[in-house]
Amino acid sequence: MSEKYITLAEVKDILAEEQEKRLAEAGPQDPESDPLEVFDQTTKAAMEHAQRTSRITAEQAKELIAEALGLKCVNNSESIACKIADILPQYAVDVRAIFSKERITLSEDDINDVINLVSKYL
Repeated sequence: MSEKYITLAEVKDILAEEQEKRLAEAGPQDPESDPLEVFDQTTKAAMEHAQRTSRITAEQAKELIAEALGLKCVNNSESIACKIADILPQYAVDVRAIFSKERITLSEDDINDVINLVSKYL
């Protein structure tokens, strides 16, 4: 099994597909029933979180990640690129928070590059 970083937008799409599949397998449902009932508590919480916090589509997230990987400060780190796509930082403090665990000193230009990239997707 391989591991891959994915964004919340991709999680939302994956869980929505799984929900549709499970609903189809379950057959006709009561129209008043919660469609999330096909999931266990943990998966339901993940779906609700992804729906609430994801502000761009999975396609937009993939494009943003591809562009972010080209930024010098991201340094080809897929994990940082995914964080940028999930958080969509609009302020310098948000960008610094994303890079806080990295051993990178961000210049104002680096911060502005990230903010300008994100602004194209909002």
